[in-house]
Amino acid sequence: MNRKTEFESIEHHGIIGNMRTAALVSLTGCIDFLCAPRFDSPSVFASLLDPQAGGAFTITPKMKDVTSKQLYIPFTAVLITRFFSDTGIAEITDYMPVMPDTCNSYNVIVRKVTAIRGNIDFNMHFQPRLNYGRSMHTAAGDNNSILFDCNEQAVEGLTIRLSAGVKLKMRKEDAYANFTLKESGTTHFVMESVKKGQEQYLSDLEFFVNHTYFETIRYWRSWTRQSTYKGGWESIVMRSAITLKLLTCIEHGSVIAAATFGLPEEIGGLRNWDYRYTWIRDAAFSMYAFLKLGFHKEGKAFLDWIIKHAKEKDMHLIYRVDGSTDVDEIEFAHLQGYKQSHPVRIGNDANKQLQLDIHGELLDTIYIYNKFYEPVTHELWELIEREVNYVIDNWEKADHGIWEIRQRKKHFLNSRLMLWVAMDRAIKIGRDRSFPFPAQKWESVRDEIYNDIYHNFWNEEQQAWVQHKTNGKAGDTIDASVLLMPLVHFITPEEPRWKATMEAINNKLRLDVLIYRYDNDIDGFDGLTGKEGTFNMCSFWYIECLAKSKRLDEAIENFEKMLGYANHLGLFSEQISKKGEHLGNFPQAFTHLALISAALELDKQIGRLNKTVDV
Repeated sequence: MNRKTEFESIEHHGIIGNMRTAALVSLTGCIDFLCAPRFDSPSVFASLLDPQAGGAFTITPKMKDVTSKQLYIPFTAVLITRFFSDTGIAEITDYMPVMPDTCNSYNVIVRKVTAIRGNIDFNMHFQPRLNYGRSMHTAAGDNNSILFDCNEQAVEGLTIRLSAGVKLKMRKEDAYANFTLKESGTTHFVMESVKKGQEQYLSDLEFFVNHTYFETIRYWRSWTRQSTYKGGWESIVMRSAITLKLLTCIEHGSVIAAATFGLPEEIGGLRNWDYRYTWIRDAAFSMYAFLKLGFHKEGKAFLDWIIKHAKEKDMHLIYRVDGSTDVDEIEFAHLQGYKQSHPVRIGNDANKQLQLDIHGELLDTIYIYNKFYEPVTHELWELIEREVNYVIDNWEKADHGIWEIRQRKKHFLNSRLMLWVAMDRAIKIGRDRSFPFPAQKWESVRDEIYNDIYHNFWNEEQQAWVQHKTNGKAGDTIDASVLLMPLVHFITPEEPRWKATMEAINNKLRLDVLIYRYDNDIDGFDGLTGKEGTFNMCSFWYIECLAKSKRLDEAIENFEKMLGYANHLGLFSEQISKKGEHLGNFPQAFTHLALISAALELDKQIGRLNKTVDV
């Protein structure tokens, strides 16, 4: 058997999914991360976090001196991993079928194995470790099909079936196979997961072999054709859009922040979080990207989801994909953590924080929806009024901010900025739709917030707008989140104070094209020990600011260099280390939506420049 013993680098992965859950596939042909049946369900495979205890689904060609490469079939989420050696070429095609008649009831991974050149021996090892590796399972079956059962309530009574076109064997409740494919020969492995009692939804291997591959390709190509974006960098923009779609729940309309939990912001460090949930901030920005690209159905589904849950109670920071809010943070001692980075956590205690900026991100998305897709209904306007009344009553409060500082609350510029956005967009929507609202009161609060930001967060000595203020006085900390000021149209890029702020960010936080979110060498600032990498989304914010400032050549150069930090498939995690390694959960929605936003701005500015040249 081929047992997994080493950690795979974060960037050495592709993602496949069906908008209910997602799996990571490594360059070695190993599925080493999968939660089922949903994004936020317990893990089935998590050897990315612990090669021994996490579980994995490996298929390995037995060839010497092998090199491997991965690619997506263009404009799809169908992933191909190819293995090259002097003695042969092997290929694994991985995908999760996306078909209305199949993915609504259960989750499936199809793995097609092919000997492209030469007769090739393979090893397969199927090693599920249910409930984050905490629960035992039973295995039973025949030569070509094995059922794995776990009846514990914690894993939702999960049943998994592995079907194969070759003979399967069992050892210690795992499945394995040793098989040979002649040149041009193929075989398939199909993993299905259903809830206990829904075994009637299981299908024959032949169905998936004969009826899902081209159907899944057609689904993705049909979806990407909805895009209205025809500018430069179309391939990388569509890869980012597909990634955001893979992080979107087809059943509920919610969007998770990333596919994984526990991947660290510092190797060996403790900044390791669970991102498999819906943050209002991240999801709202994702909807902004979808709407600007022409994917309107995703925007409407998210807003319907928000309206449904906002009616029931005040808005939370973090939700499960179904809208529930039980995301209490738990630390695991039984998992090593990625390259010994521990503790491994599930859940997220940030849900208990006050983060006022989410109101602005939500209303900005509704504003875009109203402007570019369809008019806001009166039902949605009632939600907007509730949000505005909350902002009016709470805008002067301190909070934990966009970076979810695990220390005492502060008066953060970014939070104040997004509260200004909330008021500004609500006023614009009200005027556009001629809804009744107290215009003088709303405008007065909006302008009061504006003046507070403009005057009280400016540090004359730093010559910059800074991260926070204390006792009414601007602090000293430079923070990359202020890059949103021109992006949300709070300030013109020609404003002298903004130009000075950009220079301060350039001097204090920038390393070539990489941007730190803030200086975490300040002792105790964020309530955590250890370092972190540069934040990819901050780099794309910086590029977008350059483009808006008519520094187009710089912006294009920085954008191209930033794309060089993507992995071989065009995917990004949350952060980049000093060595250029990917850090943090992967792939991350925030990074990909910021990439899309930067590309849209670059394309717009290039178009304007071309028009000027033509004249």
